[in-house]
Amino acid sequence: QLQASGGGLVQPGGSLRLSCAASGSIININSMAWYRQPPGNERELVAVISSGGTTNFADSVKGRFTLSRDNAKNTVYLQMNSLKSEDTAVYYCNFKLLLRGSSSYSTLWGQGTQVTVSS
Repeated sequence: QLQASGGGLVQPGGSLRLSCAASGSIININSMAWYRQPPGNERELVAVISSGGTTNFADSVKGRFTLSRDNAKNTVYLQMNSLKSEDTAVYYCNFKLLLRGSSSYSTLWGQGTQVTVSS
């Protein structure tokens, strides 16, 4: 399962760091990603990091968000700086991973964590 944390209320221009950790009988984690779903909108990809550490970001967050992973802890971190009101959303982590006993990769979603940017 995935456990996300780090959301909260922050003023415009502020920072937050989201974390998402996987637990269980994990053989390997391929990609780790963050999605978000603003109020009244569809879920969208924010950022993704490959097993080799290559990152890709949505244009709307480039230069403000960074993504890193700690493979020893099966954890991904989303550092969000210079936050704007339009970053307000529920953020979901998404891992593609190989579980013990499986022959193919599965996709897991975290439970979602609320990020609210408001003065």
